[in-house]
Amino acid sequence: MLLATMGLAALAAATPAFADPIPLAEISRYFNSFRTAQADFTQVNPDGSLSTGRLMIHRPGRVRFEYDPPEQTLVMAASGSVNIFDARSNTGPSTYPLSRTPLNLILDDTVNLSRARMVVQHFEDGPTTNVVAQDPEHPEYGNIRLVFSANPTELRQWVVTDDSGQETTVILGTLRTGVSLGSLLFNLDSEMQRRGLVSNR
Repeated sequence: MLLATMGLAALAAATPAFADPIPLAEISRYFNSFRTAQADFTQVNPDGSLSTGRLMIHRPGRVRFEYDPPEQTLVMAASGSVNIFDARSNTGPSTYPLSRTPLNLILDDTVNLSRARMVVQHFEDGPTTNVVAQDPEHPEYGNIRLVFSANPTELRQWVVTDDSGQETTVILGTLRTGVSLGSLLFNLDSEMQRRGLVSNR
């Protein structure tokens, strides 16, 4: 990831400048233009290892990361919590509040990147626009760097920096919007039953 970033910087220095960054109002409009989306993804973990899988988004507040074997982890956000299922464990998921994750910013019912102190960086990097956003009330929760291509506006990847400073990069394949996603995909009790686990709720 570092080498790729350095390479883009060198390319930008050697070539004419691209157009201005995509305006924040347009990026907000893009997010608000769909409620559901699905894509394959490649994830660069904090230790440099790679994972692949499928991503499903159902705004507001719901997302599902299904990881490919041999990892077979599942991350599901719904009802205000993030639940991490480890296939090697026969206990319930690890759970923490969605509001404490930077990803919550783009899962809002209405995305408004113009809110005061939400966007801390907004810049053009070669052919892409980068937006770094954080919870203006809780910057200690970390931030998310969103990377977009233009004409049309499309989300290409994001980098989440968590409250401990660790970075996780998610590189998206084609993000298909307006897809049909069943409610059970984001139902914690249903997932627990499917895995033969006992719900503590």
